[in-house]
Amino acid sequence: MNRTQLMAIIVGVTALISLLYLWTSGASFASVLFTFPLILCVRQHSIGSAPGQAPVPSNVPAGDVDSAGADATAGEAPSFRSRAPGERILIVEDDVSLGKFLSRALKLKLFSVDIALDGEAAWEVLQNSIYDLVILDLNLPRIDGMELLKRVRLTQPALRLLVLTARNRTEDLVLSLEQGADDCLIKPFSFLELLARVRGLLRRGSYSPGGCSKLGDLSIDREQHRVVRGERTIDLTPREFAILECLMDNAGKIVSRMTLMRDVWNIPFDPTTNIVDVYMKYLRDKIDIDGEVKLLRTVRGVGYVLRND
Repeated sequence: MNRTQLMAIIVGVTALISLLYLWTSGASFASVLFTFPLILCVRQHSIGSAPGQAPVPSNVPAGDVDSAGADATAGEAPSFRSRAPGERILIVEDDVSLGKFLSRALKLKLFSVDIALDGEAAWEVLQNSIYDLVILDLNLPRIDGMELLKRVRLTQPALRLLVLTARNRTEDLVLSLEQGADDCLIKPFSFLELLARVRGLLRRGSYSPGGCSKLGDLSIDREQHRVVRGERTIDLTPREFAILECLMDNAGKIVSRMTLMRDVWNIPFDPTTNIVDVYMKYLRDKIDIDGEVKLLRTVRGVGYVLRND
């Protein structure tokens, strides 16, 4: 039994007791008739507006209403849902109603979301802001989605791109993937499927060929579990290595504490613990020693970034 059903039962029982009390206390029949619709109004309000449930636009297909509304409050701990937004997503979609729906639904899942209505606006935003993932429609005005896809992949090879398209021919999907898309989703789609693909892409990370990545004079070999900076080999614990992997996969981008706790510790974000900061100090003491360029930076109040500049 969910919260709404329980509230309906409580209000119904209360209504019945109230009516019986009025009747047995000698109240007139007219008073009972006047009171009954008031109780019905209270009951309807209690059932129709569950606390914390966001409204869903009326033009969203029935299959998606459950995804954006009911699913937003089901299966996740309330303490986790109340945290600040995490990864940044840019939605590039010229359909205003669809863009707003996706934005609201993703924000309920703790993502920070921006919307661009055409390719030129999206290109400008991407030159000045950092995002973890772009949801890109191909049929865009001003700059076509396929052209924007090619530009973004050339300038930001690590940025994850999920293409939305009404083009269901195999050739179009293959072309999107060849131009640099990480995944494609054909319209119409279920929000649950889109959410699963978004989360999968954000977990995936961007790996260099051969399982090796390099930033400045710092290199990491995932297969050999080996880290080298300059002429020295750095010994890391498995947890420290996992943190460095996460930072290297997002080199140049800020990684929030929420992201690290989810991807490295596999637990919900807890603002009362400083475990991330403690391990960051361990890692910094090993990565950045005196006389070397500082690669691991703290962005106060936001998170951490691995950067060589």
